[in-house]
Amino acid sequence: MELYPAIDLKGGQCVRLYKGEMSQATVFNDSPAAQAGAFAAAGFRHLHLVDLDGAFAGKPVNGEAVEAILAATDLPAQLGGGIRDLATIDYWLDKGLARVILGTLAVRDPALVREACARYPGRIAVGIDARAGMVAVSGWAEATAISALDLARRFEDAGVAAIIYTDIDRDGTLEGPNVEATAALAEALSLPVIASGGVSEIADLERLKAAASGRIAGAIIGRALYDGRVDAAAALALAA
Repeated sequence: MELYPAIDLKGGQCVRLYKGEMSQATVFNDSPAAQAGAFAAAGFRHLHLVDLDGAFAGKPVNGEAVEAILAATDLPAQLGGGIRDLATIDYWLDKGLARVILGTLAVRDPALVREACARYPGRIAVGIDARAGMVAVSGWAEATAISALDLARRFEDAGVAAIIYTDIDRDGTLEGPNVEATAALAEALSLPVIASGGVSEIADLERLKAAASGRIAGAIIGRALYDGRVDAAAALALAA
């Protein structure tokens, strides 16, 4: 199971939200690039980046911070938030991102997601963010009538690198991930599934690793790393 430390960007700073609420943001580092360097030094092999402002604006907002992160470390990084057209996908992948995460676009223009997958094999992930199993888009501000599983199944044959599943009601809460929903998604799909939201302790990672007969491909960790509830070395040892 691969671990992805999260760097969520708001106003050029590294923050964590509570249940996706922009009004409930805690700043953990004024320098996202320095935070990326710290994660690299701790031994992580990947980074998970989110342009929170971009997710609401529908276009990149924290581009300068993302570029600073890419300049500061050689770790493969994936980015989501505000990526709504091919020009933006082209731009970021050309800048050196390992892959981009398409969420709102997966709901509103699935044909474009398929086109991007064909153009960039293995470099497009679909982000599925859900409340009570139903997908939310536009920075989690807009609910849809599409279930997480139904949306994921639409892309099983598209060449998507991974499904990144976030339980919005667990995100930033330190209440533990929704292991059951994540495992059900992993068991129902042929695509790799990465869990996001709620990891608060090593035991959460143990449960994710053991679930779905070991088919959950990775886990994103945010607040628990920043406040020390999860020790990076112990987490990496468990994942390995």
